[in-house]
Amino acid sequence: MYKHILLPTDGSPLSERAVESGIEFAKAIGARVTGLHVTPSFRATLLKGWAHGASKPRARLKAMFNEHAKQYVAQIEQTAARAGVRSQCFCIAGDSPYADIIKTARNKGCDLIYMASHGKKGVSAVVLGSETVKVITHSPVPVLVHREASLVKGASPSAKGGAR
Repeated sequence: MYKHILLPTDGSPLSERAVESGIEFAKAIGARVTGLHVTPSFRATLLKGWAHGASKPRARLKAMFNEHAKQYVAQIEQTAARAGVRSQCFCIAGDSPYADIIKTARNKGCDLIYMASHGKKGVSAVVLGSETVKVITHSPVPVLVHREASLVKGASPSAKGGAR
């Protein structure tokens, strides 16, 4: 059975619920968890263009992203501690969240990635892409996807979210 689960988060409410579910799962099987949030690396030229070359707006934006990242992983640590699940958490900077998730899973020796899916469909899924789909497609580490019942076609309105 799985012994070390990676819980990536983007800080969204859906991702928070996936983390909670992942920690419940880890507790049930006696696994430990590693929490992860990937912030932009701020090397991207788009950010430079957005800030019009000024360093202060870039620095403020980077500080804001880093502060949010710390809050996201602190929430994972607190939830795991309340559940009695061993945890460690990391914030890393990168330009490709899916690749950074996979790299972290391999580097930390995780044997499962447990993550949310936002359930994007149609054009939005094609245009925006899906980090979850990219992780599933490229990861040598197994991936368990947490889907909210409300996002699953045909799910009963009273069904609670859970791993699917």
